[in-house]
This record gives sequence, C-alpha cells and structure tokens, in this order.
Amino acid sequence: MISFIKEYSLDAGQFDVIIPIPLSSTRSRERGYNQARLLAKELAKEFSIPLAENQLRRIRHTDPQSLLDEKQRWTNIKGAFTIRKLETFQRKNILLVDDLLTTGATASEAARMLKDAGAGTVGVLTLAITAERQ
Repeated sequence: MISFIKEYSLDAGQFDVIIPIPLSSTRSRERGYNQARLLAKELAKEFSIPLAENQLRRIRHTDPQSLLDEKQRWTNIKGAFTIRKLETFQRKNILLVDDLLTTGATASEAARMLKDAGAGTVGVLTLAITAERQ
C-alpha cells in the first residue's frame, strides 16, 4: 500500500487521520488481530498521519460478509458502526483502511457514519479488491 501511494504520487498528506475498519469484538477474539489495523498502523507511521483506531467502533457482530450475496451485505452491515466522540471528526479528512473490498458495503457504511459525524472528505484504501463481485 505504501509503495502504491508513492509510485502513483498519491497525496496521503491530504488526510488528517487514518482509521482502520474495525472488527466486532467477537471476530477480534476469533482472529486475535485486526488486519486493517495492522495496515493502517504502517500507513500512519510512514506518512506521519495520526491513527484513530478506537474512535470508529463496530457495535454489533455481523454475519461474515463473504458468506452473503450483494444485497444481503448492504443489509447486514447497516447500523453496525458508531463513533465514540463525534466532535473528533468535524471537518477532518479521513482515510479509511481495510484489507478487502468486495461490494463496498462495509466501507460505505463506515464512511456514511463519519460523514454524518461531520467529516470532510472520506477516502477508502484497500489492500485488495475482489475480481468477481457477488
């Protein structure tokens, strides 16, 4: 991801904060780590952008998106996030980081929550995009 940003001269400095897509507490316990957090942490360090890893929270466990069709994914993720301190994101440009984008439902719902909290621009950076959308 760092190489991609540098190779294409993308302006990472336009973002005020980096936020990894959070896992539910259940999924976090199952995996033992959040891969989006690991990616976001390296990006934040490389580009000297603050990391806000606990401000966007997943408030309910959702079915694994990979097991659902496109319509079910959008319904499944609706209302799954909350923001700890709304004022944290007022007029901030935010980079959301995730490991995989399939339909965009998860990133879209997280971005919607941030925009509703007053965020300026919300960009999304993922490590991979699935070749076959369901």
